[in-house]
Amino acid sequence: MKRASQSQQVQSTKSRPESAARTAAAPTPPTTPPTPNVGGAKTGGIGRRICYAVGNLGQAAFYNALSTYFVVYVTSTMFAGVDKALAARLIGIITGLIVVIRIAEIFLDPLLGNLIDNTTTRFGRFRPWQVIGGCVSALLLALVYTGLFGLVDVSETWFVILFVVVFIALDVLYSLRDISYWGMIPALSEDSHERSVYTALGSFTGSIGYNGITVVVIPIVTYFSYVFTGSRAESQSGWTAFGIIVALLGVITALTVAFGTRENESVLRAKAQKNGNPLQAFAALAKNDQLLWVALSYLLYAIANVATTGVLLYLFKFVLGQPAAFSIAGIIPIITGLVAAPLYPVLNRYIPRRYLYIAGMVFMIAGYVMFIVGAQNLSLVIIALVLFYIPATFIQMTAILSLTDSIEYGQLKTGRRNEAVTLSVRPMLDKIAGAFSNGIVGFIAVAAGMVGTATATDMTATNIRTFKMFAFYTPLALIVASLLVFVFTVRIDEKMHARIVEELEARLADGEGGMDGSASMDDAA
Repeated sequence: MKRASQSQQVQSTKSRPESAARTAAAPTPPTTPPTPNVGGAKTGGIGRRICYAVGNLGQAAFYNALSTYFVVYVTSTMFAGVDKALAARLIGIITGLIVVIRIAEIFLDPLLGNLIDNTTTRFGRFRPWQVIGGCVSALLLALVYTGLFGLVDVSETWFVILFVVVFIALDVLYSLRDISYWGMIPALSEDSHERSVYTALGSFTGSIGYNGITVVVIPIVTYFSYVFTGSRAESQSGWTAFGIIVALLGVITALTVAFGTRENESVLRAKAQKNGNPLQAFAALAKNDQLLWVALSYLLYAIANVATTGVLLYLFKFVLGQPAAFSIAGIIPIITGLVAAPLYPVLNRYIPRRYLYIAGMVFMIAGYVMFIVGAQNLSLVIIALVLFYIPATFIQMTAILSLTDSIEYGQLKTGRRNEAVTLSVRPMLDKIAGAFSNGIVGFIAVAAGMVGTATATDMTATNIRTFKMFAFYTPLALIVASLLVFVFTVRIDEKMHARIVEELEARLADGEGGMDGSASMDDAA
């Protein structure tokens, strides 16, 4: 039987002392045994936290090796022994295929999330994909870093065909690992703060893994090149060794998550409706207004963020005239990321994440203002970079946690608990923003005359104004729009989530499913 309103529902769960007392005093055991905790581990153990955090160390390193340094390897070494004209053509084909595959992946991620959501094993829903996705993608990464064992020297056609097959499989399996990793958070805990701890730990180790690869890639490649060739120049053997090392790290960290964590099979998860096919899952997401508003706010932020970070080299090279100082733009985000990630859950104990998000946006707005007024002064640019990067972790973690908590919100509205599909939205948004970034950066470079043999001395006042317009003014407008969307439409927070969980537990205990989508959470908010 449906209740009249959400406020009545929430109130009813708080006014059941007599019924609770009768249940506690009952001399006979309940007819339905308590739902087991898969693996028997308690929620929030220190060992589980550590094992979960270790997972993103290898996962982020893997991603950087796949998305950044694989292209470097392709353009510098993979076709080193091939005729120059043929090598140029093959580089164009391979890099073009990578772009096409990445764009297609934007639409594939939700389907992979639905596959994970519909996985049922005695090991849980997410851990099997850590093993499958982590181990097989690692093997394929090592394979592509061998140049497919020199197949191009045998047959150009077969090389291209096999590369397409292997790279698509690699990208899909990595995505399965990534989506199942972040999708696991709501299965580890229903508590909003505990989820923030897991998110912070994953972000912290991810920063180490991603940026650590940047630090070690050249030493690894040159060392193993010297070992196998006697020369420190980049070689196929050096890059192959690099690929194998990253692959081994990926396997070890994936298995650490798979065997060191346990999914908590709570009442909310056990009694949720079946997730259904992709169309049913997408229909449920479409009814989840809080998910959609958070996604829109984050997408606006992400486009602004990548548009600016993508042209920082142009700022140092053509506006400041100090390209050697560009390393500052890499050091600052490493430091701020390592500080902000562990600090977030501490601050979140005392400050609601809504205000952390708003404060982060204010910092970014201040950073953009500083970029605009001080673009030609290195000291002011450094201050702007600090203001720009400090809030990035806070904004991203708040978005992840808001998306995570929207899982229970959607379950209350529709009865469906779409964990992996919901949390595939964030990487999908990052990929959309990345696709925009490629076009934005190219457009800015051409529009501002920052191409070819141009130098800082060739820049006119008009060139600088054009650069600022698209690198700073337009992203600033997107950040303001993101902030307004979040402030006026996003209502999901820690308190609202706690009320939703309480109401869900009460409804499921009474044998009622989720709602039919016609009710609103306005009263619960």
